[in-house]
Amino acid sequence: MNTKFLSALTATAAATALFGATAPAQAASFGTGGISFEQNQQVTFKFLETHGAFKSTLGIYEVNNSIPSLVQTLFSETKASDNGSANEWKGSLGNTVLGSGQVAFTFLANKVYTLGLISVGGGGSKVYSTSALNSGGTQQAVLGGVSLLTALNKETTNTFQAAGQYTNGLGSLFNGGSLISFDDRGNATDKDFQDFTVTAEAVPEPITMTGLAFGLGGLVAARRRRGSKTAS
Repeated sequence: MNTKFLSALTATAAATALFGATAPAQAASFGTGGISFEQNQQVTFKFLETHGAFKSTLGIYEVNNSIPSLVQTLFSETKASDNGSANEWKGSLGNTVLGSGQVAFTFLANKVYTLGLISVGGGGSKVYSTSALNSGGTQQAVLGGVSLLTALNKETTNTFQAAGQYTNGLGSLFNGGSLISFDDRGNATDKDFQDFTVTAEAVPEPITMTGLAFGLGGLVAARRRRGSKTAS
């Protein structure tokens, strides 16, 4: 076989494997319309911070016939904030939330899920990342990439006017991680969407990473053979 053609072929295979490791090929939904996947998908959640006046708990719920049932708790605050109302009721890892601040969960294929935030105290409530599950069908979560973190104002209570632009975190989930931030309906439903903030990142399937290794190995081998032929 022509050496140049072999090199091109193996390079294409490697690029295809790399794409498969990061692309949301098997993902169906990860946004305010619900969470579901066509294949089992592991996702790593990381706690960032809170800015709500309530003590809150974030969990994953399975949804059957529009009824959410808790399947795993992700993060729970031990108190409402680090230091009362300081820094807009800021809560941080190691202070309001203990532990590593990182939890992995495997979403099972063809099941429907949502994230739910329970807030306790001061008329707290339960809200979901799936808008249809909230009272009145209101949007209580925003999802997006790095631009969302920049857009949110976490230092002062201020209505997040662009919330409607951040309803889908699917693309960023498979490309560096998706930011997810909730509004807990507190403070007369201020809609600041900075009350509880985490990130979520899809974990590539092991078989996909194996394919990537084989592809890159083939590319290296082809280059070595081409170098040997040239030298001879």
